[in-house]
Amino acid sequence: MVNRILLTGASGFIGSYLKKSDDIFSIVIRKNEIDNCKPNYEIDSLTENTCWNNAFNNIDSIIHLAGLAHSNSFSESDYNSVNTQGTLKLASDAAKAGVKRFVFVSSIGVNGSSTQYGKPFCYNSEVEAHNVYAKSKLDAEIGLKKIAEETGLEVVIVRPTLVYGPNAPGNFGLLTKLVAKLPLLPFGLVNNNRSFIAVQNLTDLLLTCAKHPDAAGHTFLASDGKSISTKQFTNAISKGLNKSIYQLPVPRSIMRLGAKLIGKKSMAEQLLDNLEVDSSNAFDVMGWKPPYTMEQAMSLLSKEMK
Repeated sequence: MVNRILLTGASGFIGSYLKKSDDIFSIVIRKNEIDNCKPNYEIDSLTENTCWNNAFNNIDSIIHLAGLAHSNSFSESDYNSVNTQGTLKLASDAAKAGVKRFVFVSSIGVNGSSTQYGKPFCYNSEVEAHNVYAKSKLDAEIGLKKIAEETGLEVVIVRPTLVYGPNAPGNFGLLTKLVAKLPLLPFGLVNNNRSFIAVQNLTDLLLTCAKHPDAAGHTFLASDGKSISTKQFTNAISKGLNKSIYQLPVPRSIMRLGAKLIGKKSMAEQLLDNLEVDSSNAFDVMGWKPPYTMEQAMSLLSKEMK
């Protein structure tokens, strides 16, 4: 039986990879967004007032990527309207229309901003949303579970770690630019442990979550399955870009102080602190393993960077 999947957020970084799959039956984008494919359905905005009439015809599952990303330019009200209420309106209307499954792409920030050494987050760890963006995702998760109880909609929650790949935004995009331009980086003494996931692996996981019969009701923390340091991660980027870099032995305390002085304390925490996840329940529940190693995924950087 063919599982017909509707995708929201097709014009974003992850969506641009996911929409290439033959499994995606229908694509939703906002009318003011520019996309290089013809969407099946357009919306004016994603809020609690979005009209979804006729969006779910012949749809079995939804992969919901659309939403506001973490940014200082959005208010708590903005996040609540789009990431929480917009998500719940979509799920509620989908359930009423007979959609069977809803895969929600949340955030690892729901669990917190960092982990203690050797104590990774796992699917049943206590949640501690550390900013308004993460709180909007957590509130959406809570609301989705309530909708699932009331309607029978099969909800699957995926909390990705940092997603990397060609032309990725955020910290990975910044690190890639630094590696491409500079022969020196300051991470020689950074031996932290962080989890990451290649965009190719995340898209494969999301499709599996949309189709696997045992995925319903589960929360999956998405990663490549291996934690590495920021030093190792940037070395992997340099290898993928066919660049040579030298890692300077700069003390982490000096980097933290410098970041604080220029208003980048949060960025320093993301680069220097630990953030590990245990994503083994994806294998335990669905038999899922990341199809790409980090080396294989990074090798695509020099080929696909724009």
